[in-house]
Amino acid sequence: MTGKTIYLDNNATTAVAPEVLEEMLPYLKDAYGNPSSMHTFGGRLHKKLDEARERVAALIHAEPEEIVFTSCGTESDNTAIMSALESWPTRRHVVTTRVEHPAVLNFGKHLARKGYRVTFLPVDSLGRLDLDAFHAALDEDVAVVSIMYANNETGVFFPVELLGQTLRTRDIVFHTDTVQAVGKIPIDVRRLPVDMVSISGHKLHAPKGVGALYVRKGTRFSPYIIGGHQEHSRRGGTENLASIIGFGKACELAGHHLHQEQTEVAALRDRLESELVRDCPGAAVIGDTSRRLPNTSNIGFEFVEGEAILLRLDEYGICASSGSACTSGSLEPSHVLRAMGVPFTRMHGSVRLSLSRYTTEAEIDQVIGVFPGIIRELRALSPYGR
Repeated sequence: MTGKTIYLDNNATTAVAPEVLEEMLPYLKDAYGNPSSMHTFGGRLHKKLDEARERVAALIHAEPEEIVFTSCGTESDNTAIMSALESWPTRRHVVTTRVEHPAVLNFGKHLARKGYRVTFLPVDSLGRLDLDAFHAALDEDVAVVSIMYANNETGVFFPVELLGQTLRTRDIVFHTDTVQAVGKIPIDVRRLPVDMVSISGHKLHAPKGVGALYVRKGTRFSPYIIGGHQEHSRRGGTENLASIIGFGKACELAGHHLHQEQTEVAALRDRLESELVRDCPGAAVIGDTSRRLPNTSNIGFEFVEGEAILLRLDEYGICASSGSACTSGSLEPSHVLRAMGVPFTRMHGSVRLSLSRYTTEAEIDQVIGVFPGIIRELRALSPYGR
């Protein structure tokens, strides 16, 4: 192994930024009060809660009062969908896609078992949404449409603005999971015709265990976690203040680094991708390369097992993945790649490489240096690749 870990699994989670940790520490030590308390020791911390809310809101151009803090992206996704169903109880139809994160995909399957009608829209071979199927699914019984902004495995964008314009004319609640997109590309909810937006802290260099749900003013809302009066009675439970403060700082930093994400990070990704495809016969990029996140590459290697690639990369201290961290424990091929119809021989050899603003050119050089040899070695062992 090399002496230093090369981390290319940033779509699974990110390192906590040093500035974020520094801002959190006082609220894990001396300033440990409950921001909902009446006494000064706790109550004065409510100002820090408000400041964090303003920072999160600023990143997506929302109003602070439109931000509800949650524990993670999964909670935000579940909350948005259930809120729509509770708010429109006579409507029993949910529309989503076959390539959503498990937080939406598996929740949709759960709702189907509970008697709701759930439509899972298909995608094409590049991971792009089937717009004809989308329009065909819209009937008077639809309570909510939940479609991600960008796919977590391929980085491919969905036409959220176009979809939202259609849904506005039909008075259907529209939720989008922007967990992978926020902090990597500009998101402006003033322009996007969406009602609810999910965000997760640990995807943009904040700690795990904190997220947010944007709820547009005027949108009917029903809380998912019921308890105290926290979050203006929209989400019960004592606020995770230190992590919320860190989340706010991370959003502020992400706003400052958006240009870097779209230029420097994208250039490193493109170089890594092009050289691996050039030097590894039978390799091809999976998904639409013209409209995707700047940090994400999914490459399929013919006649090689993706798990074997990851294990060999790990021996060199290189972290990558074969898809969503929330499904990596499964032996089943990626549901995203299956929905795209990726050939079996390429799908089983797929590797997702996801960069961050901390990824360096020297690290990319090292990955390019060892990757082709790993593929040659594994292919030589494969009965199909000889």
